[in-house]
Amino acid sequence: MAMPQDRQPAPSPRLTPAVLARLCEVVGRSHALTDPDMQSPFLVEWRGIYRGRTPVVLRPGTVDEVARILAIAHEAGIAVVPQSGNTGLVGGQTPVDGTAILVSLARLDRIRSIDAAGGTMTVEAGVTLANVQAAAADADRLFPLSLPSEGTCKIGGNLATNAGGTGVLAYGNARNLVLGVEVVLADGRIWNGLRALKKDNAGYDLKDLFIGSEGTLGLITAAVLKLFPKPAEAATALVALDRISDALTLLARAQATSGAGLTAFEFIPRIALEFVTRHAPGTRDPFATAHPWYVLLEISGAKPDGRASRELEVVLTEASEQGLLVDAVIASSLTHAKALWRLREAISEAQRFEGGNIKHDISVPIPRIPEFIARADAAVARICPGARPIPLGHFGDGNVHYNVAQPPGMDKDAFLALWEPMAEAVHAIVTEMDGSIAAEHGVGRLKRDWLPRYKSAIEMELMHRVKTALDPKGILNPGVVLRSE
Repeated sequence: MAMPQDRQPAPSPRLTPAVLARLCEVVGRSHALTDPDMQSPFLVEWRGIYRGRTPVVLRPGTVDEVARILAIAHEAGIAVVPQSGNTGLVGGQTPVDGTAILVSLARLDRIRSIDAAGGTMTVEAGVTLANVQAAAADADRLFPLSLPSEGTCKIGGNLATNAGGTGVLAYGNARNLVLGVEVVLADGRIWNGLRALKKDNAGYDLKDLFIGSEGTLGLITAAVLKLFPKPAEAATALVALDRISDALTLLARAQATSGAGLTAFEFIPRIALEFVTRHAPGTRDPFATAHPWYVLLEISGAKPDGRASRELEVVLTEASEQGLLVDAVIASSLTHAKALWRLREAISEAQRFEGGNIKHDISVPIPRIPEFIARADAAVARICPGARPIPLGHFGDGNVHYNVAQPPGMDKDAFLALWEPMAEAVHAIVTEMDGSIAAEHGVGRLKRDWLPRYKSAIEMELMHRVKTALDPKGILNPGVVLRSE
């Protein structure tokens, strides 16, 4: 696979022994990793596509230590790559040229405060998403961001990439779940923007510059998150469809019936279900016969009065009468619902057992999802006959994870060598449909060189201006999102 290459190297390294000693002193020798074996967990992306190199991995334990590191790096002109949970999928967390230092925020793992009445929680960047969810639940509240990697991904990375997940339909992306942030700027100054205000129009909304910036404008060290009332009940069903276009009609009907109560609407192709039941322990096909498409939908209720189940029954009954669905399995218990969700959440992991996978994280207008899939499937077949498309995702927000598994028996490296032509073909279709080539995983290094083809010259100019204003020496995650110039 051809990876993006910088036109110029990262900022000239000035990591002299004296500067290295200063950096190590900030965190203490036990948290300054120079041994390759100890560095390895921070440098290998989980798919193995990116394998990084760095002189040192620094593990600060406080915001002040992060600030001191950046002040030294800024003074010396040393590139800094920030990392939270190392679960990113576009290479944004990996130093590739061996000159940048890696700053892991994993030790910033405190939940600073919870205000259940005010509906907020202030957490540090190194708290795992699962722990954020658990802390909210302990306060009888909900933090709705949900990802398959939530046990290992951390909130700093979630915000840096503006993560999406299965809750976007009802609650929005990560950006919609944040009231304020604390950020260490490129020169080491700390901006305390941890305001728990739901209305604040006093000037520019600076937090939105940093959310989704992938560590290129500043390091998010803490955030004030929004909490929501916990649903008192949820009704879950896996629905079988003959055509993906029927999912569009089913979505409209479910929204008309439940409104904001529709909290999930995930579409899954048959091949994904086959991969999961083949490779994920403890899973099974809940249907007696195979079907081309499935939708996993969830309706939640604010009160435990059975309304969610009644609305789900209405949706499924009307859909059946219209000929939209051919079969359905309704979860009979919480355990049964978790088993149905497991079929969706295990897809990414199950794909690894089928050889090479080329992944596209895109979005198109919701009504055009069926057209996109048909056109993309045809393009992939022309480039690699026998390749196996696995389009899945969050139908209600237009996000399609258009993954492609290698043909059985094909050499993995030969298949992955087709990543660029396949991505160009898929992205061209997305652009024609007024979509986005980066829906929720970010740009990173993987999509950086494609970005100017799909963004206007004005958009690219404005992004470069913002980067220059906030990081004039270009030390923050150079080569990510934008080229290092």
